[in-house]
Order: sequence, then structure tokens, then C-alpha cells
Amino acid sequence: MTCHDVMDKIYEYSGGEPAPLLLRARIGLHLFFCPSCAQEFERFEVTCDILKNDFFPPAPGLQEPVMRQIMQESAVPAEDGTDGDFEEFPAGVEGVSFRGWVITGLVVLLSLSTACLGLDFGRLAASEGMSFLLPVGITIGAVLTGYGALFIGSHLKQLSERFGLR
Repeated sequence: MTCHDVMDKIYEYSGGEPAPLLLRARIGLHLFFCPSCAQEFERFEVTCDILKNDFFPPAPGLQEPVMRQIMQESAVPAEDGTDGDFEEFPAGVEGVSFRGWVITGLVVLLSLSTACLGLDFGRLAASEGMSFLLPVGITIGAVLTGYGALFIGSHLKQLSERFGLR
């Protein structure tokens, strides 16, 4: 076995599954006669030990306060007093307003649709032909679709109330 093969096998079987007995014997024999591989294996063992024991210090008793905080945040009732509904954001955290989303969407729509009116775009489209317009159209469509999906998904309750879909 070469040094590269030995180290590959050591890394492969370091995850917990024990290596076959014959392979362990071959690796041990190689490590006995090859000081560079033995040194690399020792470094690897030390690194694994540090990652398992010292990398993340234990945090006893942390689960209880974290779960208590999660329960407090999820138990905040909605402002309209209904029991089943909860606020979209915890107290003190505000999202982007409905009007802000609409204005941003209009700016994105106008900027993407007017990108084709530039002088450089006309020269580039003329030199590349119709095959250039297909990726541009797909990109504009993907950006607008993604933005629309985020907008609708984040304002589903408001949109359903506005259009009477309840």
C-alpha cells in the first residue's frame, strides 16, 4: 500500500465503522515502517480528539432556558384578540410594510423591463442575435416570479383579507 492509500483508508474508516481486520493490520504495518504516515496519523487522532471533546464546550442546563424562551415567543397572541392566530413577528420586530413591498416590486419591474432600452443592449443583441434574448427573458421572468412568490407568501393573510378570500 502506498502512503496515499493508507491515509485515504484511515480517513474513510474514521467515521465510526470499524475497518476489516486485515486492512487494520496492513495499515498498522505501514504506520510502523513509515514515520511520515505515523506522524500524520497521530496529528489526525489529536485533531479528532480536540473536535470531539474540546471544540464545543458543554453547556449544561441550556436546554431549559432556550425552550422557555421559545414557548414565550410563540405564545404571543395576535393584536386582534383571536386565539388561533399569532403575530407574524415577535414584539418589537417589524417587517417591511405592504406599501414598501409594492413600491420595491414596481421598481424591480421597471428596471428589468427598461434594461432592454439601453444602447449597449441593442448592440449586444444585434451582434448575438435572437439566442441572446432567450436567457435575458428567462432571467427577467425568474426574478419577477421569485419576487412575486416572496411577496404573496409573506403577505398571504393581508391579501386574503383584502380580496375577501376567507
